[in-house]
Amino acid sequence: MEPSSKVGNKIIFVTAKIEEAEKIAERIIKEKLAACANIIEKVKSIYWWKNKIEKDNEALIIFKTNYRKISILINKIKEIHSYEVPEVVVVDIETGNNDYLKWIAEVLA
Repeated sequence: MEPSSKVGNKIIFVTAKIEEAEKIAERIIKEKLAACANIIEKVKSIYWWKNKIEKDNEALIIFKTNYRKISILINKIKEIHSYEVPEVVVVDIETGNNDYLKWIAEVLA
């Protein structure tokens, strides 16, 4: 049996400037690298960057995709994102509405 990181559906978290989140999401969806994107605006991010604490108002983009699209999706985000080191975090979807999970697979087939 393969490890779960190599099979199944995934959730990808990406933070971005509020004004660029929709552009990133639309590009990823248009290229069928994810089946769905949700954008949550006004996320307050506090983080270390270049030896100091930064605070920004950002948007959080939540993508739903599958394991076959992960590498291409990460590379595309790095290519189009304005940040020097964009956040791209992948989480396995352990379980959920089977109809929804099948829909993700159908969209990305």
